[in-house]
Amino acid sequence: MSKGSKDKYTAKQKRQAELIENSYEKRGLSRKTAQQRAWQTINKQSGGGEKSGAGRHVPAKAKRAARQDSGHRAAVARVKGSARVQKILTSHRASASD
Repeated sequence: MSKGSKDKYTAKQKRQAELIENSYEKRGLSRKTAQQRAWQTINKQSGGGEKSGAGRHVPAKAKRAARQDSGHRAAVARVKGSARVQKILTSHRASASD
């Protein structure tokens, strides 16, 4: 079984994890690996357990800032010499000078 308590997950998330786990097992993965990947998938899709609890509410401003920061980090991580990035940088400079 994967680490951690699953008490904070909804019944729907638990069902989804079970279906995903079965799918991985059909592909030939071990039961342990299938369980781990299934819960990783659920966490990726929903951000973890969705049952309410103290400190779980994140303000909209914080979410917006996190998305912007994530996008900025992704843009910086791109290869600066690629044609696509150069095209974006060129078009951005052109629109900024207008």
